[in-house]
Amino acid sequence: MLFIEYPRCSTCRKAKKWLDEHEIEYEDRDIVKDNPQKDELKEWYEKSDLTLKRFFNTSGKVYRELKLKDKLPDMTEDEQLELLATDGMLVKRPIIVSDNYITTGFKEKEWEENLL
Repeated sequence: MLFIEYPRCSTCRKAKKWLDEHEIEYEDRDIVKDNPQKDELKEWYEKSDLTLKRFFNTSGKVYRELKLKDKLPDMTEDEQLELLATDGMLVKRPIIVSDNYITTGFKEKEWEENLL
């Protein structure tokens, strides 16, 4: 399982602690040092049940600076994926990628249902 995080993010630290407490093995990846590429993001999006918007860090500074709330609805899926691949701070985190489960953000109840 791949755990993609921003180490300074409190939610990511909480999620990582949860994984460790439940003895779930994972490969750790820093979203800023190793930003997901467009092909990865597309694959994850297509395998998940999530909307593409769920892959955006909508509360992030970069999202607000680029005024993406207004721009995303007019962008194609391909343009959105391209944009996500440009900056790890645009991507919602943490991201869990496993063979049968992909999600963004940390929702403990959802993780319990899908990872335990």
